[in-house]
Amino acid sequence: MLFMYDEAVRYITGKIKMKPEIGIVLGSGLGDAFTMDDPVYINYKEVPGFPVSTVAGHKGRFIFGYSCGKPIVVMQGRVHYYEGYSMQDVVKPIRLMGLLGIRWLILTNAAGGISEELVPGDIMIISDQISSFVPSPLIGRNIDKFGVRFPDMSHIYDEEKIQISRKIFERMGLHTVEGTYLQTSGPQYETPAEIRMFHMLGADAVGMSTACEAIAACHMGIRVSGFSAISNKAAGLGAELKHEDILDRSKEMSDKMSRLLTELIESYSDGIE
Repeated sequence: MLFMYDEAVRYITGKIKMKPEIGIVLGSGLGDAFTMDDPVYINYKEVPGFPVSTVAGHKGRFIFGYSCGKPIVVMQGRVHYYEGYSMQDVVKPIRLMGLLGIRWLILTNAAGGISEELVPGDIMIISDQISSFVPSPLIGRNIDKFGVRFPDMSHIYDEEKIQISRKIFERMGLHTVEGTYLQTSGPQYETPAEIRMFHMLGADAVGMSTACEAIAACHMGIRVSGFSAISNKAAGLGAELKHEDILDRSKEMSDKMSRLLTELIESYSDGIE
């Protein structure tokens, strides 16, 4: 399996002249939420052996460039389990960014709010997650180069980064809510009964991505931060759910997410690593 990654790494390193230190995944409707200097664009379909995004709101490309003087790789859109890919394929871009050198991964998504503290327009700091409703990306033969067979998941989301995020939220005047994100398989939205169950399990927000990516990154020893753009109230707690409406709400939050990401990168530039 490693030879497939080696081919992808060779292809990308032949296109760029930098080694990224930070990886950012932009979720549904957030694809334009971050800009960089000296960008180099590489479509997923160009990378040997890699899956391609098929969902509206996901451009399906890497952007390599600089922000605050730091080398960054951004994923404009992700691939999902519900698109028919194996979970191992879903996390291939995360694995690739790890092999390219990133030490910190920032995950973003559009999510439905379950917690009463969350309203559409909020950004939730992800402090923990529930991934039990989707297959683990670590199923199958372990690749020792990536990590150990049985990795600890006690602290998937880096506590130091969470503390920094709290300060940034306060400085930006954002409503600060930390919570647990739950990933479902999709593509159907959840039923009100499922949302009631998820609430009983301790979930604050729900979506169809992110948790599997955080597991893959944690397995590789990469520090992880996560943020959910609350685009709607979850099923049974608000209006009927439509993908177009969720994309529109997420796009409205792009500027806020962009400012947050820039502040985070600046904290890294100041030596907080």
